[in-house]
Amino acid sequence: MITADYCRHMARYNQWQNNGLRAALLAMDEDDLTRDHGSFFGSIMATANHLLWGDMLWMSRFDGGEAPTGGISESVSLFEDAGTWDVARFRTDGRIIKWAKSLKSIDLTGQMTWFSGAQNRHVSQPIQACAIHMFNHQTHHRGQLHAMLTASGVTMPDTDLVFMPEDS
Repeated sequence: MITADYCRHMARYNQWQNNGLRAALLAMDEDDLTRDHGSFFGSIMATANHLLWGDMLWMSRFDGGEAPTGGISESVSLFEDAGTWDVARFRTDGRIIKWAKSLKSIDLTGQMTWFSGAQNRHVSQPIQACAIHMFNHQTHHRGQLHAMLTASGVTMPDTDLVFMPEDS
């Protein structure tokens, strides 16, 4: 299905895209960040928080490290401002890169089992499917953020995976 190289490539893409997102959020004022845009999570800040929360949660499952507190409903208020969000986003992207760089083919075999708060039950899925889900979740919510930022007059950098710089 996927390889460790796929995970490394997608981790680099995630970091590249989040670097542009981080710059955009840091340049915005609080009113623009917290204004309801009519999206699923409402505001830019709430969506950015949920995206980061999801990455932290999945990484805790992959690397056994610290997980964020709270469930999906609390994910939108993970950080109150863009400055503290930015630091956590930077660190989490580094965590994802470190995990991906350490992957061996064997690490992507087998099942992962966890308690899903969203499903309120234990879930088992192939590890490969979980990795694909994490990267897909990132792209999905960054798309929502891109739309809200564009509607707010922010010009975002290129998002096409095939145009990712080699040094990202």
